[in-house]
Amino acid sequence: MDLRIFTEPQQGASYETLLKVAKATEGLGFDAFFRSDHYLKMGDVDGLPGPTDAWITLAGLARETSRIRLGTLMTAATFRLPGVLAIQVAQVDAMSGGRVELGLGAGWFEEEHTAYGIPFPKEKFGRLEEQLAIITGLWETKPGGTFDFEGAHYALKDSPALPKPVQERVPVLIGGRGAKRTPELAARYATEFNLPFVSVEESREMIGRVRQAVHRAARPDDDMLYSNVLVACVGKDDAEVARRAAAIGREPAELRENGLAGTPDEVVEKIGRYAETGSRRFYFQILDLDDLDHLELIASRVAPQLG
Repeated sequence: MDLRIFTEPQQGASYETLLKVAKATEGLGFDAFFRSDHYLKMGDVDGLPGPTDAWITLAGLARETSRIRLGTLMTAATFRLPGVLAIQVAQVDAMSGGRVELGLGAGWFEEEHTAYGIPFPKEKFGRLEEQLAIITGLWETKPGGTFDFEGAHYALKDSPALPKPVQERVPVLIGGRGAKRTPELAARYATEFNLPFVSVEESREMIGRVRQAVHRAARPDDDMLYSNVLVACVGKDDAEVARRAAAIGREPAELRENGLAGTPDEVVEKIGRYAETGSRRFYFQILDLDDLDHLELIASRVAPQLG
């Protein structure tokens, strides 16, 4: 079972802070370091020193780490043109020696688009679908060939489809709660389906829908991996759980209900319930990026119980 660290730098984190967390992630044996792709803080935080760009961050971390996977939950399709994004991801994949994963979503936070002058189209799902077709199509085009695409939102003609990623197949993550279009899109393009901040019951329901879509697409069952991202608040005892909850402005009871929170044994039990739904990968959302002892506790007291 893979355990990954997921960060939300728009809430307030410099590149230096992210580098410390990424190096701790690698040193403590976690599988991957992921970050969000946002340009504006959310909620009652100052967000200082301001946003960092997801793919510039990952490019830097690609050269500063050697083992962990690196990726986004989720890159917003509204932020970058698909051809540009395909080049960026392929380059960071090369810079990391083939350790990159692309999580791609439609984009949803209108205020950050307004704040930084980024167009926020009304119809976003169709753009996401075309971006997935273009990005994967560019990567799959054989060297020496060209790639063409004509869609409602994007058009490419005689693209050399370069550069290529180092990996033969860059993992593509799709997530969300959509009941119809999202499972079908995942079955067409994704290697991993991610469930963001949902209950065990909702995970079971969504995984079932995606499995049915994978069957309809004539893909093997083991060709799709299912994962959950949940806020983490782990403590050696109730007092430490309460201290960490207070540091992120949350209540212990609420976190125990909606996240991976409590003592290590409690968290292991909670992960076990999610695993029964078919989830095999867990992203611990770490909101206090200065508390590296939190990562050490998860690595030493939670991970060993999961094998």
